[in-house]
Amino acid sequence: MTSEEQIVPPERGAGQHVRIVHLLGPVFRALADGDLTAANAVSPVPLSPLFIDPSSRYVWQMRAEQIAMDPASAAWVNGVIWCEREQLAVGHAGYHGPPDPLGMVEIGYTVDPAYRRRGYARAALETLLRRASREPRVRTARVSIRPDNVASLRLASQYGFVRVGEQWDDVDGLEIIYEVEVQGP
Repeated sequence: MTSEEQIVPPERGAGQHVRIVHLLGPVFRALADGDLTAANAVSPVPLSPLFIDPSSRYVWQMRAEQIAMDPASAAWVNGVIWCEREQLAVGHAGYHGPPDPLGMVEIGYTVDPAYRRRGYARAALETLLRRASREPRVRTARVSIRPDNVASLRLASQYGFVRVGEQWDDVDGLEIIYEVEVQGP
């Protein structure tokens, strides 16, 4: 896997390019600590205040601990959704970790509210599904979505995700679990 993957959001057309830029442990730790200045000092691209909002900090805290225990998981977890045209971070996206023993990866994405409804979530989902399809160990992709998140529910349904259950998340509350079989190369 490369450290960056190209994605194109459909709403902006062929001239708009975005990439997911993967981050390393020191960036995760600085973001978990809420220190945007320190994170930007070691990040490959400039990060926005979205990256240290309370829900994002929770993600970085989990990922910093995860990477400390398993450094190889850094290649799987959240990276920056970087808009080439605007030269800015519009959100973060990635997997919750490497494939589990059954070949399942869970996808997560967050788009800055200022940049929603521009195709960035779709582009992130598409690039993560493409990567999953190239990984021989991956069989299933999962997303967990709050019932009131209509935009994400609509997006997932367009890619064949079907409801397989529900779970309680300590941060988001009730989430519906959706999965899709990943088609290999």
